[in-house]
Amino acid sequence: MEFAAVLLIAVAVIVVVTLAKAVRIVPQQRQDVVERLGRYKRTLSPGLNLLVPFVDAVRTKVDMREQVVSFPPQPVITSDNLVVSIDTVLYFKVVDSVRATYEISNFLQAIEQLTVTTLRNVIGSLDLERALTSREEINRHLSGVLDETTGRWGIKVTRVEIKAIEPPPSIRDSMEKQMRAERDRRAAILNAEGHKQSQILTAEGEKQAAVLRADGDRQARILQAEGQAKAIRTVFDAIHTANPSQKVLAYQYLQALPQIANGTANKVWIVPTELTRALEGMGGALGGLANMVGDQPSPEAARTASEVEREAAEAAQAAAVAAREIHDEVRVAEAQATGGTTAKGLPAPEPVAPESLLNDPADQRERG
Repeated sequence: MEFAAVLLIAVAVIVVVTLAKAVRIVPQQRQDVVERLGRYKRTLSPGLNLLVPFVDAVRTKVDMREQVVSFPPQPVITSDNLVVSIDTVLYFKVVDSVRATYEISNFLQAIEQLTVTTLRNVIGSLDLERALTSREEINRHLSGVLDETTGRWGIKVTRVEIKAIEPPPSIRDSMEKQMRAERDRRAAILNAEGHKQSQILTAEGEKQAAVLRADGDRQARILQAEGQAKAIRTVFDAIHTANPSQKVLAYQYLQALPQIANGTANKVWIVPTELTRALEGMGGALGGLANMVGDQPSPEAARTASEVEREAAEAAQAAAVAAREIHDEVRVAEAQATGGTTAKGLPAPEPVAPESLLNDPADQRERG
């Protein structure tokens, strides 16, 4: 009985082991390479598969998904003899599990070595500056070479990326200095352009302001001239409308004489002939005021005439005094110019009293 129990247990164990060897479940995105008595038999697809127990055996389990491998930094020498450290990342997938199993023993190691050698060949033909700025070109070249070589192994290289290119520390410092200098140069250029634009805008603004000021001054002068012309026209019209008599004009002429004589730059003062004529007219007007036909003064007009006569006398006296002072200054200037001797010329006119000018209107005189 004990022997029979042991035999049943042994048979049960054998059955279980046989079933385990015969039934194989393969997950999705994986392929199992099966060998029968050491020779390739078939490839198990995902799902439930049956094998011949103790005859068929699974050689390798191949993952059919895309995989990524990061290789350690590799030192590479550029064409300008600089050693740079390059990190690469490789993306690949197995498209043929049989060839990936039997064509090469370790495809990961083979891909790594192929990547390093290809990278050294590519970087060795480039200088540092071009290597730093030509990553797309390097990636494309690496991907083409690796895909062509690994195609025989049943592997498809989908993408190759360079993570980092690390130049030596001294080169990095030089590059940083160069970049700082370039940025300073650009900043200086931008500042100069800004200053130039500022000066241009300032000059344009000053130009426009000057044009506007000149236009405003022109308009002001035009308006002022128009105003003066209008004022003169108004005065002229008022004079012609009022029809002033000769005595009023003579009186106004006498009032203007002191202003003509007043001036620091006047060295010679000429008494025009019109003065005596004006005095003659005023004297005649005052003397014959009562004899004028149709112009008999009233008591108020008589008082006004006496006031006019008095003011005319004062104006004539002031004009005579101013003429005497100017004549003295002329004599002194001539004496200084001739070295102390009296200049020869016309005899100086004798001073005339204002009363004689008013009382003798027919007398004409000139002063110089």
